[in-house]
Amino acid sequence: MTFTSRWSIHRFPTLTSTMDRARELAQAGAPERTVVVASEQTQGRGRSSRAWHSPPGGGLYCTVILRPAVGAERLSTLPLVVGIAVAETIESLSGSRAKLKWPNDVWLDRNGLPGKVAGILATSSLCGSVIDYVLVGIGVNVTTSENDLPPGAASVWAASGVRASIDDILAGLLDQLDAVYTEYLVAAGRPSLEAYRRRAAMMGERVSIEQMSDRLEGRYAGVDDDGALLLEQDGGSVQRIVAGDLVRGPQLGGT
Repeated sequence: MTFTSRWSIHRFPTLTSTMDRARELAQAGAPERTVVVASEQTQGRGRSSRAWHSPPGGGLYCTVILRPAVGAERLSTLPLVVGIAVAETIESLSGSRAKLKWPNDVWLDRNGLPGKVAGILATSSLCGSVIDYVLVGIGVNVTTSENDLPPGAASVWAASGVRASIDDILAGLLDQLDAVYTEYLVAAGRPSLEAYRRRAAMMGERVSIEQMSDRLEGRYAGVDDDGALLLEQDGGSVQRIVAGDLVRGPQLGGT
């Protein structure tokens, strides 16, 4: 275990999933800002239990334990806030502009097309209406070569030509997380999402949202202060989308 600033980092060569190990630590009382990092995940996963490609040494695979003193209803903005931190980290090290695909993907352009470079997965445990802990899983494709990337994916190296180290990505990410998470707490879970909106992929375009067996179409009109996607439908009515898959754009199996 190592310590970086206010973060306690647990490193492992191989784990089934950093999320699984972080959950064990959280249930055993691990403090906020504990980070689990693995060089390889054998059963990495994203939203809806999709597999997350986690080859050894190719990316940053980590889960952060947080215990925010906010109302449970304010957790909806946290994945978007983390997305801002991930995007800013990638931008600072690669020199390339990142885009955020609602609700939890980060894109970089590769060969003129958007590719998924990172994904975020947040799960929470409540004691009644009080938050016990939140696990935020973050996967970033860092040095994976273009030939080894699945369709629709990107890595920092393949997209920008910059061969940043995984340790550099982790250090930068924790610095950015420290800033945005502190702002999130000070704002009682209602932080500004302007940095997210500036990077929102497909904003203003006609998009499709998949929710279970339903499919909604309309214009992506924005993101509200609670992190919901605003879908303007034919006729001008606006629907708040709090969960679903934004299916226009690159599709892959990760978070």
